[in-house]
This record gives sequence, C-alpha cells and structure tokens, in this order.
Amino acid sequence: MWKVYKWNGHYIKGDLVSEHSSEAAALKAAKKKIKHARTDRSSLPSFKARNEIVIWLDALNGTPMGMIVKKTRKKTK
Repeated sequence: MWKVYKWNGHYIKGDLVSEHSSEAAALKAAKKKIKHARTDRSSLPSFKARNEIVIWLDALNGTPMGMIVKKTRKKTK
C-alpha cells in the first residue's frame, strides 16, 4: 500500500492523508490535497535497508511538505 503523509508542523511524516494501491493514484491524491510543486524519489541506503520506497513531496523552494511511503517485502532467492 502506498501511504500519503502530510507535514503537520512538527514531523514530515505527520498526518496520514490517504492510502492507495498504485503509485499513480497516490501521486494524484498528493497533488490534490498537499499541493506540492515537485517530487523526488529517494535512493538512500537507509530506506533500502528497511525495504521502503519513499517519494518526497517538496514546495517550489525545496521545503518538504510530505512524503509517500510504500513498504516492500523482502525477495526470497
């Protein structure tokens, strides 16, 4: 599940806005409710280690406004 979080004045991952089954639906809901200017998919090793996909939602000047998170399962080999 893709979860859309909005900055609540204290935490970037503050208030849960909505949950979606697809990335496109999550981005569309974030654009409508958070009104961010740009998105950035994180490739930090700390998120990969926790098996999370994170998309940051930023204002035009780079201020974080929220994030979209999806926890993935570990692949078995």
